[in-house]
Formats: sequence, structure tokens, C-alpha cells
Amino acid sequence: MIALLQRVTSASVTVDGETAGAIDAGLLVLVAVEPGDGGTQAQRMCERLLGYRVFPDHADRMNLSLADTGGGLLLVPQFTLAADTRKGMRPSFTTAASPEEGRRWFERLVELARAAHPRVATGRFGAHMQVLLINDGPVTFMLRV
Repeated sequence: MIALLQRVTSASVTVDGETAGAIDAGLLVLVAVEPGDGGTQAQRMCERLLGYRVFPDHADRMNLSLADTGGGLLLVPQFTLAADTRKGMRPSFTTAASPEEGRRWFERLVELARAAHPRVATGRFGAHMQVLLINDGPVTFMLRV
């Protein structure tokens, strides 16, 4: 499982002209599922997203996590993160999970996050989405589990 997390002051996802999910300050996370991912990876990714220390403390050091700040978490499915881009001029998606597996494990990640954190919003799996964000910092990290 791959997650591209971005610390934001706000973020939203629109599908067909309607807001599917939105947060104020917190994390926007683009999520890709890879073949072989399952419950273990979803659980570990949830732990990392909620516990990864990317927010400033009183000394302006990245020592606080989303769990510490209580900020929003916007999870957006994005299978293109799993693309193989090592050769040629067109990405290959053989390194991404099938749509069925991708949906299953993305939805499990959402379920785990909602059980552990009060402010979780999502994009819509399989939809064409427009994602708006104001990256704070900018602070962006790639996590793999």
C-alpha cells in the first residue's frame, strides 16, 4: 500500500460538481493498493497516517501527529501512484491491484481510520475526481507499507 500524504490547511474532493469530501487543516492522503496488500497493510497504514509526526509543536518542529492535533483526514483513492514508470513513455499499471482488490482494501483503510479518528472524509473510488488543496509548508511524504 502506498500513501502520498500532504499536510494541508484545507482540501476537498469534487465528483460530478458535488463535494464528496472536505477537511480543514490536516492531511490529504492519496492512496494506492498494490497486489498482495491486505488487512495487515491497511491496519499498518492507518496507524502510520494517524501517528506520523508532520505537524509543528511549540518550537516549530515536526513532532505532532494527526492524532495529537485532531485535524482532518481526507483519503482519496489513486491507483496511479502504483504505476510502473521505469521505462517507456507511458505508465504501466500492472503493479497496481485489481479494481476489486483496490476498492476492498481502500474501503478497509477508511473503515479503520473512521473507527480511530473523529474527522475522516473520502473521495469516491473509481470516480473522476477533482482534488483541491492548500499544501501547508509544503509538506509531502510518501509512505509504503
